[in-house]
Amino acid sequence: MSASSVERSQAVIEGLESIDPRHVLYLPSSTLKQVLAHFLPGGAGAGPERRVYPIPREEEGISILSGLALAGQRAVMIFQDNGVGNLLTSLLTFPRPYHLPIFGIVARRGGLGEYNSMIHTISERTEALLDAAGVRYFQLDSRTPVAEWAPTITKGHTFAHTTHQPVLVLVNLMGG
Repeated sequence: MSASSVERSQAVIEGLESIDPRHVLYLPSSTLKQVLAHFLPGGAGAGPERRVYPIPREEEGISILSGLALAGQRAVMIFQDNGVGNLLTSLLTFPRPYHLPIFGIVARRGGLGEYNSMIHTISERTEALLDAAGVRYFQLDSRTPVAEWAPTITKGHTFAHTTHQPVLVLVNLMGG
């Protein structure tokens, strides 16, 4: 039996908490509401040592993450896969050639249950776009037991820092 959206979201939270990011950047998203609620003011993951802030676009998040990486700060960006097209130029022209360990959690959209027809254009091609760009990613969906989600997120973050390259973890919170 596949894990529920709540169980998957909790696994993502556990993985992120094991990283203990000092900076959490995010684009508002209903798909990510449980994960984001954990980090926002009033959530269990909020605190004086953690800065959490929305960003207007994915490429601006990459710029902020790059600065934080240069300053030696632990940071993560959380966004939806339909924003991958927006961030590729910024990702490939600064953090990648300068070997910055950028880390992101990317919520998957699309598939049979997707209600927004615009989403399918990019979301169903996310892996192909990342492959073509040579961006390393790890996929968490119904094929991966939910017990492996948090450890995979932690390992993905470590991998970004070991290789000094951007790494994304694609998480399907909606059930696919």
